[in-house]
Amino acid sequence: MIITRRAFTAALSLTGLAALAGLSPLRLISDAFAQSATDVAKPVSLPDMVLGPADAAVTITEYASMTCPHCAAFNATVFPKLKAEYIDTGKVRYIFREFPLDIKAAAGSMLTRCIANGDSQKYFAVTDMLFRSQNDWVVKNTTETLTRIGKQAGLSQQQVEACLKDQALLDKIAADQKYASDVLKVDSTPTFFINGEKIKGETSIEEFQKKINPLLKS
Repeated sequence: MIITRRAFTAALSLTGLAALAGLSPLRLISDAFAQSATDVAKPVSLPDMVLGPADAAVTITEYASMTCPHCAAFNATVFPKLKAEYIDTGKVRYIFREFPLDIKAAAGSMLTRCIANGDSQKYFAVTDMLFRSQNDWVVKNTTETLTRIGKQAGLSQQQVEACLKDQALLDKIAADQKYASDVLKVDSTPTFFINGEKIKGETSIEEFQKKINPLLKS
């Protein structure tokens, strides 16, 4: 199921997060036709968090869940190479979009949005921190770890609580997730779109190179 406001509001509080580890992931949706780059690029509810120049020849859009171990592994091993070779050199524009597979992932995405406050560099830094500490805040100390990360980033206890109870923010994340599911047929994480071409699953730097390099020459 798509994360809904009703389910989230009923389940999520700073005192109740730790009990949510057993929630079921999203129901898989069968693949449909490959979507065009226009569909992928279409702006939805939340502003895109982006690294790299707007006029780059290649745009990569990643859909990820903050509780997804494959997403965390990609972030740790492949993304730094992708960033150094393509993003930092201006060849690729990289967009990260939330696709929460459970309530805890939604909470992590909400906190990241609140901390970043529209700053893409800060957003990617917090995302990296959450992926690297995934075992701490997902498996065991959810409340304590999310609160600590929020405070380290300059939020107060009250601001963290307000962030995680922000129904308008949750509605936007849910709306963007629904668009990705219904229109782009995203049904698992990580899912990537390279100039509109879908690639599912944890992908190696070599596979990215095979897709990106021909587009840079064309």
